[in-house]
Amino acid sequence: MLFLSDLDFTLLRSDTTVSDFTKEVWNRTASKVKLSVATARSYTGVAELLKGLDLREPLILLDGTVIAKPNGEILHMASIDRELGDEIIELGKKELDIEPLIVAQDGAVEHFYYPKKLNKHQEEIVKTMEMRRRIFSEGELRAKEHNLKIVYQAGKEDSEILEQVLKDNFGDTIEIKRSDDPYFDCYFITVLNPLGDKAHALKKLEEIENISIDKTTVFGDSHNDLGLFSSAGTKIAVANAIDELKAKADIVLPYTNDEDAVAKYLNSLNL
Repeated sequence: MLFLSDLDFTLLRSDTTVSDFTKEVWNRTASKVKLSVATARSYTGVAELLKGLDLREPLILLDGTVIAKPNGEILHMASIDRELGDEIIELGKKELDIEPLIVAQDGAVEHFYYPKKLNKHQEEIVKTMEMRRRIFSEGELRAKEHNLKIVYQAGKEDSEILEQVLKDNFGDTIEIKRSDDPYFDCYFITVLNPLGDKAHALKKLEEIENISIDKTTVFGDSHNDLGLFSSAGTKIAVANAIDELKAKADIVLPYTNDEDAVAKYLNSLNL
C-alpha cells in the first residue's frame, strides 16, 4: 500500500512544523507500508521541513512537476520549455504589467528567479526567501530551459483577469491553478506543464512503485489536492479541508492538521 500526504495544512501544522507525535507514528509506519508526500514545495524545502522523518519512497514535488528520490535524484520531470515560458511572461507584462516568479530546474537543483519590478505581494514573498542561496533577481526576467512553475501573485480581480487571459491564449498547452494563498494576502496563479500536476504525478508514481490505484490512499486539504483525489483509491480530507475537497473524499477526518490528523489516522490502522 501507498499512503501519500499533502504537506501544508495537512501533514504540517499551521506553523509548518511536524509534531513529535507525527514523527513517531510516521517513522514507525514507514517500515511497514510506503509513505510519501505530494506538495507544492521544492525538494530543498521538503528536506528542511521534514527533518526527522524516515523518507524512503519517491516524493512528488512542486505541484507534481517533479518526482524525486529522498536523496534528491530526479525520477520524472514535466516542465515548460523556454519558448513557451517567454510567451507567457510577455503576455502577463502586456495585459497587466505583471511579471512572475519562476522555479526552474538546473541539473539536480531547483532555482528561484524573480523580476526587478515586484508588486507588493511579491515583495513580501521574496523577503521570506532572501536567505536562500538559490534565489536570483533578474533585470529582464526570461524563461529558462526547464521551467517547473511560473507563478504570479495578484489581488483577486487581477488574478481572475490573468487566469482568463492565459486560458484564452494558451488553452490546453498549459495547466493553470488559481488559489487564495493561506500565508500571503493574495491569489497565486500557477502555470504548469499540463502533465505537471499532482494527478499525473500520482499516476506516474503508481507506475514507479508498481502499485495499483486501489492500493493508494491520499490526504489533502485544498484545491491543489483535487487532482490527487481523482487518481487515488482512497481519498481522505482533514477536518480543515475546503468543502469542495470534502465532497470528493471517502473519509473526512474529525481532526485538523494542527491536531495531527494524518498521524492519528495512520496510528488507528495498527499496522
